[in-house]
Amino acid sequence: MSETRRAEPATAVAPAVPVAAVDAVTVVLGERPVLRNVSVSVNPGEVVALLGANGSGKSTLIRTLLGLVPAGTGEIRLFGTPLGHFADWRRVGYVPQRSGAATGVPATVREVVTSGRLARRGFLHRPSAADRAAVSDALETVGLADRARDRVSTLSGGQQQRVLIARALAGEPDLLVLDEPNAGVDAANQRAFAETVERLVSRGTTLLIVLHEVGPLADLLTRTVVLDHGRIVHDGAPWAGGHVGGYYIDTDRHHVHGNPPEAGLTHSPGPIR
Repeated sequence: MSETRRAEPATAVAPAVPVAAVDAVTVVLGERPVLRNVSVSVNPGEVVALLGANGSGKSTLIRTLLGLVPAGTGEIRLFGTPLGHFADWRRVGYVPQRSGAATGVPATVREVVTSGRLARRGFLHRPSAADRAAVSDALETVGLADRARDRVSTLSGGQQQRVLIARALAGEPDLLVLDEPNAGVDAANQRAFAETVERLVSRGTTLLIVLHEVGPLADLLTRTVVLDHGRIVHDGAPWAGGHVGGYYIDTDRHHVHGNPPEAGLTHSPGPIR
């Protein structure tokens, strides 16, 4: 008589811990509410675009997420750890809005990018072979390996922005947060940035990017989150076009607009910022 074996119970797979999570967060600056009961999470490997009009709270949200602006209420976690107890900042790379790589010091591109390794090696240690390799890889990723010995001050604004992204990448972060990396950047540098994002996506890097227009990143995004007056009005798959929460996305131009276009028009007056 053959022996009947009982099937082993399936092992449940635990859901991935969000890389970053904001739960019911409110921020008041002065007497003005800037974020109103905002909840959003970013999962490993996602490329999330944060969109919204001027004053909608985009930059405040990421600065609150990183502990640069205090939250009035709610909870924030990074890699599953409450923000107040999080200490492994090597895992997070941040490029703030409209910051320049040229500081008046005659530094080369490689020297600026090398400074991104300080969180890993400390101030008292000379760069190791691993440090030098990480810097070279970061420069290659942003397409500036051929400019490594050039003075940062000789680069265009868009190239300087890519130097700052390379500096953040040199620290080998698991989460890269970028605040309007394409602001004031020409089309060629926007395409170069999109190529950088594509390389990072292939490595599994998680990205949270504040954008005023989707541009060449349209096909690389996994989610879009739209803020309006401090509230989230859309959080989901990138739009295929149409209206959400009073906003309209033009799939031909890849712009998001604050007001729906009038009948007969293909776009409204201008992209939101």
